[in-house]
Amino acid sequence: MRYFAFLAPILAIIASSFAWGEEGPKQNRLRLETSAYLQMHAENAIDWYPWGDEALAKAKEENKPIFVSIGYASCHWCHVMEKESFSDPKIAEFLNKHFICIKVDREERPDVDSVYMLATQIMANSGGWPLNVFLTPDAKPFIGTTYLPAEDREVPLADGQAVGVQPGFLTLAKRVAIAWKEQQPQLEEVGDNVTRALKQVLGRPLLSPELADSDSIFRTFDRTLEKEFDPRFGGFEFEEGNDRIPKFPQPSYLVYLLKRHDAGHATSGNMLELTLEKMAHGGIYDQVGGGFHRYSTDRHWKIPHFEKMLYDNAQLLSIYAQASKSLDKPEFAEVARGIAEFVLSEMTGPDGEFYSAFDADSDGEEGAYYRYSPEELQEKLSADQLRLAEQAFGMTGEPNFEEEYYVPQFHGAPEAEKLADLKEALLALRNQRDKPFLDKKVITSWNGQMIRGLADAGRILEEPRYVEAASKAADYLLNATATNDGRLRRTWETKENQPPAYVDDYAMLIDGLLALHEATNDSRWLVEAGKLQATQQKHYADETFGGYYFTPDDNSNLIVRGKLYTDGALPSGNAVSVSNLKTLAQLVPDQADQYNAWAQKTIESSSTLLNDHPNSTARMAAELVKD
Repeated sequence: MRYFAFLAPILAIIASSFAWGEEGPKQNRLRLETSAYLQMHAENAIDWYPWGDEALAKAKEENKPIFVSIGYASCHWCHVMEKESFSDPKIAEFLNKHFICIKVDREERPDVDSVYMLATQIMANSGGWPLNVFLTPDAKPFIGTTYLPAEDREVPLADGQAVGVQPGFLTLAKRVAIAWKEQQPQLEEVGDNVTRALKQVLGRPLLSPELADSDSIFRTFDRTLEKEFDPRFGGFEFEEGNDRIPKFPQPSYLVYLLKRHDAGHATSGNMLELTLEKMAHGGIYDQVGGGFHRYSTDRHWKIPHFEKMLYDNAQLLSIYAQASKSLDKPEFAEVARGIAEFVLSEMTGPDGEFYSAFDADSDGEEGAYYRYSPEELQEKLSADQLRLAEQAFGMTGEPNFEEEYYVPQFHGAPEAEKLADLKEALLALRNQRDKPFLDKKVITSWNGQMIRGLADAGRILEEPRYVEAASKAADYLLNATATNDGRLRRTWETKENQPPAYVDDYAMLIDGLLALHEATNDSRWLVEAGKLQATQQKHYADETFGGYYFTPDDNSNLIVRGKLYTDGALPSGNAVSVSNLKTLAQLVPDQADQYNAWAQKTIESSSTLLNDHPNSTARMAAELVKD
């Protein structure tokens, strides 16, 4: 999206000195929050508020701009900015004097995150976390950015010869404060313009164009895939000659490729197989402990960004299990088992619930838990184990991580028993270190995805333990996250002044319950899925134009209520809802017409994207593939 040109003169204001206010509180009100991410900022001298009516009302009362900072507990750069900027008394003093400061856990409040992430993409054509946005007292955004160092610093320019200055966070905050004092009407105009753009995008056109035929949509999508696909290392969005561009698994793409392969499209199967193979052999897959890291920092899938997210592993578990059967690749079944065993061992709570994420950092360093030094291997492994580590995981020669360490990658297939013994020895070394922080937040939608993953894997791989684990988690969610009136909560800790749940929570839990029904043939799961679908329809559906709003009809304090169709790390709730409705139509014949009508209306409401940019809504495109 284009950058708003009228921001340039505001950002060009030169910083000047300000009198410092009094030092902020030593323990701010985030201490009262349940979110681990918010609690990480409770010792900041910044007078943080959680997102809510109290902070918004105070901003209006004092006519102060709002500073909103959004992140999550396992985010490496969020930790860096907390340490560099938000723990700095000088910065805290300035923010407390000139802004109302709000901290948001994006996993707890994805509604807030989605609005201001899109706003930042509109204004700056970029986004990421930590997300830092300045708002008017009416919560309308006028400047957005991601990570910034605390102070200005010199950076090399594009030509590699000259050096420029990158403004730090404190400089930006000063510029915003000056602009608010001297040009408040102009900033309010920017906020109004950005808000109008948000409503156009999130609200979608009232009259969507006629949906193109499926073959036309597939041709458009397939052309995009062919351009983006890496023919050497699999995956998408690469640049020949530049190996340092990050590469993400993109599960929604993989689901589309899997369904297209199953429908007889050979090229899709080839893309899928190469991608899954290269990912499974790279460092993005934890060769020692199982499970996938968030993304690869390079084209080759070698070195990951080390956080481990439940939603990545949930989706990839289902995909690898299904692909093992569809592509007749037994090695993919072993990867699926590795994911499942990791999650059941490391990310499962006492009542069967699934925790949300492992941090990338431990002992203050990214990847410290997962890496191995040559000296450590020489000292701790036997001669036979060392040779096997060299053969199986490439742990020999020049280190592949930070010039000092090895991150294991799969290079060969020794005897299974010997490989298991080596993994056990490497795990023993790893377990002598401090583990990364585990965020024990239990998110309904992410748990629904893992229920789907375990149910699929258990059914396809004939592993009853996995289906039992999925059933236990489903029982937990249906009890712990239920409200008195039969609705869901985002987490069992969701407060009354927050939206109880989002459309993703309904859609993805329903999806998990339907997968359990398929795996067990137990009608209980189908009945519960039908109840939840009825509640979703009542509180989230756009009965006039189709599709589902992200937030419920009775609880939102955002500047726009939107419908989300694009996939990110997670599929869109609208796409998953279409899948659910089509499945319910097959399983509940007396309501089939109604379910199919809702599904078709939701598909048609996304026609703008499906017709022209189906890659942005890959899971919805996958639902057009005939079974």
